[in-house]
Amino acid sequence: MGTRIWNATEPGAHPASARYLDPDTETMSRDALAALQLERLTATVRNVYDRVPVHRARMDAAGLRPDDIRSLDDLTRLPFTTKADLRENYPFGLFARPAGELSRLHASSGTTGKPTVVGYTGDDLGQWAGVMARSMHGGGVRRGDIVHNAYGYGLFTGGLGAHYGAERLGAVVVPASGGSTARQVALIMDFKARVLCSTPSYALAIAELAEQQGVDLARDSALEVGMFGAEPWSDAMRAEIEARLGLRAIDVYGLSEIMGPGVACECEAQAGLHGWEDHFLFEVIDPDTGAPVPEGEPGELVVTTLTKQALPMLRYRTRDITRITTARCDCGRTHLRILRVTGRNDDMLIIRGVNVYPSQIEAVLVGLAGTAPHYQLVVARDGRLDRVTVEIEAAPGVAPGDYAAIASHAARQIKSTLGVSSEIVLKAPGEIPRSEGKAVRVRDLRPKGG
Repeated sequence: MGTRIWNATEPGAHPASARYLDPDTETMSRDALAALQLERLTATVRNVYDRVPVHRARMDAAGLRPDDIRSLDDLTRLPFTTKADLRENYPFGLFARPAGELSRLHASSGTTGKPTVVGYTGDDLGQWAGVMARSMHGGGVRRGDIVHNAYGYGLFTGGLGAHYGAERLGAVVVPASGGSTARQVALIMDFKARVLCSTPSYALAIAELAEQQGVDLARDSALEVGMFGAEPWSDAMRAEIEARLGLRAIDVYGLSEIMGPGVACECEAQAGLHGWEDHFLFEVIDPDTGAPVPEGEPGELVVTTLTKQALPMLRYRTRDITRITTARCDCGRTHLRILRVTGRNDDMLIIRGVNVYPSQIEAVLVGLAGTAPHYQLVVARDGRLDRVTVEIEAAPGVAPGDYAAIASHAARQIKSTLGVSSEIVLKAPGEIPRSEGKAVRVRDLRPKGG
């Protein structure tokens, strides 16, 4: 699929002049961006020092005062913040505004322990809608487009983030939320949605059910743009989604602790996610030492908020592994690019001494002949060693007698690509559980606490 530039006003004609929602900001010089970031960083540090006792105590312990932050290089002098800090100070201990001054609260699902709680002032919500609108516009969404929003609504930030971003852009939102997949297909077709917002895995579930109903979304729907995020996904998964839904699949990045979706987003060039540096400072560090890594090298993404009022974050460790570049994008935007998130520190598996992320296995599996793009990694304890079994579905119509040969081929591909040996189990079509939100890629059967 070649790069197209879509116009805000004229259907079918998409000149480059319509490429930017906020041209002055999106194409700001690197020097001007740095000056703006420093101004906003010093204000943020002062805000948290004055209003958040936890941050003030940590800065005092490090011998730091707000006036000590005189350049962007001084950022590394500030202590890190982690998800554990949010849980330990549940619910509002890291907030810079009292709960009564907030406009909204969100919370994580919290699979273990207390959930993480995030809050927003009215201004925060406005900023969030603005960066999400900018993100969607950069991905090809335009005023008047019908946006089918299949992200979950509620405490999860995905649904409302996409909703208000699309409305701010002037698009028409269908608040479908997750679930009722058959109804999703019908609404996409009946309303002639041009844009689909969902997790990548749920987009495939929608495509799969449509095919079972005899509906070819790639051929018969009006879909042209997909805004997908909330879980790591590979380029192979992107190709699968684009082929089966007939759209350009745009990667959206965000996390609730920072804001929600819209922290970064691909443009139509699909060459990395533009991190909006007027609102956030991005670092990449060695996850073991905490030291910065050179630009372009992989490491853990660290984000500092620059405009958040209710819950400002200083050097938040995302646990996401990625690379960044400040090289100018072909689209003309000057904001740095995050070169795709490989996975999360805590998602990494050690298979016979080799570090592997689920998305790396996905990149090998998706598109293999005789298989469907649905898989799970099952981790079990075998004595003192972890054993990882890869479960992948056979494609519809594949004879069970062929399963062993397909599994053997998949094992060879993983071995040659990743250098690890793995047990492959081919499952019948429909056996791998489908998710209406974030896909569960790893099923951990190891004893808890061991």
